Amino acid sequence: MTRLPVYGRIKAGIARSFQLVNLFDALSVLDNVRLAIFSRDNKINQVMRLAERDRGAEEEARAVIGEFGLADKWSVPASGLAQGERKLLDVAVAYALRPKLILLDEPTSGVGTREKSGIMDRVEAVVRSGGLSAVIVEHDMDIVFKYSDRIVMMHEGRVLAEGTPQEIIRDERVAAMLGRRETERSG
Repeated sequence: MTRLPVYGRIKAGIARSFQLVNLFDALSVLDNVRLAIFSRDNKINQVMRLAERDRGAEEEARAVIGEFGLADKWSVPASGLAQGERKLLDVAVAYALRPKLILLDEPTSGVGTREKSGIMDRVEAVVRSGGLSAVIVEHDMDIVFKYSDRIVMMHEGRVLAEGTPQEIIRDERVAAMLGRRETERSG
């Protein structure tokens, strides 16, 4: 997979979001998602000419934006969004590629504690309703335990433990790494 060019990964059904949000700030929310759709459909060379005329891509982009709770922001430049909204837009752009597997790198980093659950609730709903598989790299253990069906905990590049959240909570190696208080709070 790592040797595939970007379009090859997209064709294989893999998309990703970024820990450091990677958006086109001068473009609107709608245009950021629409651009992903054009990329997926190999229309990127025709983007500027097609963007305003491709009603199908616009309708699909608006539907994706709505799924991520950004319908009222479709014309706002990405730079005008709050950090949590930028995170949602970043995931929406990846989702617009219609992946089978979506890789999410720290989807809640850089946002306030109160925003994290709202972001993850929205992401979880879209992933589950779309029947996607998601791999989430996340350091916030409250988020990991709350939103994961299966956890692989790594330490220094090696798998320390894997299993359901309940199995991970009971694993003594995890307790030693996180401290008892962390695993008790998540249970």
